[in-house]
Amino acid sequence: MKKELIGQATPEQIEAWKKKHGKLFGIIVDGHICYLRKPDRRTLSYATAAGGSDPIKFNETLLNNCWVGGSEAVKTQDDLFLGASGKLAELIEVKQAELVNL
Repeated sequence: MKKELIGQATPEQIEAWKKKHGKLFGIIVDGHICYLRKPDRRTLSYATAAGGSDPIKFNETLLNNCWVGGSEAVKTQDDLFLGASGKLAELIEVKQAELVNL
């Protein structure tokens, strides 16, 4: 039997979040889970401005602004936060563009 994660949402809650936010991600760190929405341009701009040259502040701002639910310990405990930070860059989806000379 699979052990339940701290902060784990019900399937119904996950579906409700997907309807509200669109694409949804889960980050699992040491038995805790948090749920994040895909960041939009405004969130990325805010995180970049808040972070400046501090990648920890950038990650903290991104995590807080994309947060949908889950274990609050991921935000408050340094070891869990740092573990989740390593995955935050994967939230940012960049499409491949092509420049054509006309």
